[in-house]
Amino acid sequence: QVQLVESGGGLVQAGGSLRLSCAASGSIFKLYAMAWHRQAPGEQRELVADIKSDSSTIYADSVKGRFTISRDNAKNTVYLQMNSLKPEDTAVYYCRLSTAYGMEYWGKGTLVTVSS
Repeated sequence: QVQLVESGGGLVQAGGSLRLSCAASGSIFKLYAMAWHRQAPGEQRELVADIKSDSSTIYADSVKGRFTISRDNAKNTVYLQMNSLKPEDTAVYYCRLSTAYGMEYWGKGTLVTVSS
């Protein structure tokens, strides 16, 4: 069983910064990718950023240049540095872990609220 625990969410003013963390624990075999998704009220969950085991990254167009995803393989932890936050970044942010065997695991989410 794999557990993902997100932290770092909160309330911030527009233009501010937050750093999210997601720590994975449990029986992790062949970790392939870790990612951040978000879901705003009334909206579908969307991919924010993804980082593969080779450190290649993917970003949603809406966050390019503002958000940075990184990972610490030794700690099975992924981070999301969010700068120049906008009210439209307000959402619950979820961590996802994918294995090379096709398994996916999700955290319970952390709320980010950006006030204007």
